[in-house]
Amino acid sequence: MPDIDPQVFRQTMGHFCTGVVAVTACLDGTPVGFAAQSFVSLSLTPPLVAFCPAKTSTSWPKVRASGSFCINMLAADQQSVCDAFARSGGDKFADLSWVPGIATGAPVLAQVLASVECSLEAEHDAGDHTIVVGRVQALEVQADRPQGPLLFYRGGYGSFEALA
Repeated sequence: MPDIDPQVFRQTMGHFCTGVVAVTACLDGTPVGFAAQSFVSLSLTPPLVAFCPAKTSTSWPKVRASGSFCINMLAADQQSVCDAFARSGGDKFADLSWVPGIATGAPVLAQVLASVECSLEAEHDAGDHTIVVGRVQALEVQADRPQGPLLFYRGGYGSFEALA
């Protein structure tokens, strides 16, 4: 099996556009979270989603310990929210409005495109990341948001424009 250079792998995979989410939870009454681009709908029956935090994440163990979380789908005008959640340490919620989710109490961020509240279903080892499976407990779409999703492509952020 050939050796794959990690930088070449990263550069190649960067050619696949992904959405960006903020994974949030409350642990002992304190909100915690991180940004992720590795998020996917996994199953309709039962309703499952998955995301993949790095094993070096300091936020994921706190989210795991809470037992539930919210996937906040970020809008194109929320790059600053993504930047705050991508940083390690500090109060990521300092300048953000949020409400506790109806099913889990996990933070639902203001002005996101949609939110998906989940209970932790399973974890799977996957190299330098963990595959986390969440069982969907509640969903909400912010139908009145004119912006599309915040996208990540080739190391930068962008937005979606429909083809004619």
